[in-house]
Amino acid sequence: MKLIKEINETVSYITENGDGTKELYIQGPFLVSEKKNKNGRLYEFQTLQKEVNRYTEEYINKNRAFGELGHPETPTINLDRVAIMIKNLKEDGTQWIGKAKILETPMGQIARQLIEGGAQLGVSSRGMGSLKNVNGVNVVQPDFYLATAAD
Repeated sequence: MKLIKEINETVSYITENGDGTKELYIQGPFLVSEKKNKNGRLYEFQTLQKEVNRYTEEYINKNRAFGELGHPETPTINLDRVAIMIKNLKEDGTQWIGKAKILETPMGQIARQLIEGGAQLGVSSRGMGSLKNVNGVNVVQPDFYLATAAD
């Protein structure tokens, strides 16, 4: 198995006011299936659906779905680099629309300042799995394990 990372830069920012505080979220397509991506990989729908369901049960539903600032080279989450908490991943056709809260951590504060300064951040997924080359496309195999849907 090898580390598999994908980057999606088409997210938007949402500001919600709750209890007199301003909360910042990123939202957009976090995971995409059935389409060759910029890295030349394709995730079959069933592979991602199975992993998103597991990830939702084990992490999102337990408020343990974190993302880091930057794009680390390992599948593990380093808590000292956490910037966001994924609140949900909703299936929408062949993609999953995610919503993640920018946290009040040191890395979350950096992300917030970058966003408020006009920077366009993206999200990336990380996981482990094997690939099979099919007609020049690296198809992610069913052994794929989603480590995080956003960094």
